[in-house]
Amino acid sequence: MKKVMTALLMMLLALMLAACGESNEETTATQDPEPQEEDTEVEEDAGAAEDLPEELIMGFVPSQDSDKIADTVAPLADRLSEELGIPVSGQVMTNYTALVEAMGNDRVHIGFIPAFGYVLATERYDNVEAILKSVRHGSSTYRAQYTVRADSGIESIEDLEGKVWAFPDNVSTSGYLFPAAQLMDEYGVEAVEDYFSDLIQAGSHDNAMIMVLEGDADVATTFEDARTAIEGDYPEAMDELVQLDFTADIPNDTISANTNMPADFIEQIRAAFLSFNDDEEMLTIMDEVYNWTGIDEAADSDYDVVRSTYEKFKDDGAISLD
Repeated sequence: MKKVMTALLMMLLALMLAACGESNEETTATQDPEPQEEDTEVEEDAGAAEDLPEELIMGFVPSQDSDKIADTVAPLADRLSEELGIPVSGQVMTNYTALVEAMGNDRVHIGFIPAFGYVLATERYDNVEAILKSVRHGSSTYRAQYTVRADSGIESIEDLEGKVWAFPDNVSTSGYLFPAAQLMDEYGVEAVEDYFSDLIQAGSHDNAMIMVLEGDADVATTFEDARTAIEGDYPEAMDELVQLDFTADIPNDTISANTNMPADFIEQIRAAFLSFNDDEEMLTIMDEVYNWTGIDEAADSDYDVVRSTYEKFKDDGAISLD
């Protein structure tokens, strides 16, 4: 009998030990998810880091000599690199269209895009958004200027009929869009290509002014007052070139972001640029590049006035990114 009882006790003890082992395994299994959650967070952080560009590319349009812009923006790129913790470089594109396409196709991450170029960019691509806009001499708007030689005998816009018109690019807000719209709305011009004897895309505001100064064109349309941009190389420009007229107000240029970047990184970029308002060195650089004297917040709706002007050209095929 004692042997039977001993055997039973041994079996019971074995069952209890097995049960304890299973309980410990279950407890261990229920505790496993905590380190798994940590792994998931690490993976998410790694994924966010992978969304950042290896190098942040800023794109500029050639309002002046391309080499001059490239040299001038180098200190800006260096400062942004310090602020953002990744390499930053600036690229001067051949024209507005090239910059818009580069942003739309993720080759440029931050674009210094004039108002009309921005409208075209948002129409064609869904990854371009204005996050800031320029301030010039205390204002976030500016005007386009008609410039002629002082000895040209041209005294009014009506006198421009049959003349040679030089402008930076046919997607330039101040260089083409607003002057062309004004000619249509206020002077009854049905087609600018018929009103002028020749239209010349000069490639930059500087070049358009120089063409008039040297007698290769009769009128140039640029931002106000683009004469100052060439005064260093052409001291006679302020005397030999005169302001004929101006357009209505235009919203200033944008600093636009490629929204395929993480939102928090875009916010870092916005904050970095806004901090330059308190940095005289950076303001000097912005002034040398595009005559900016400050940077302000921007919203997409700020450019609705440009969209409404664009409607005048949308159907005739004269304005496009193709």
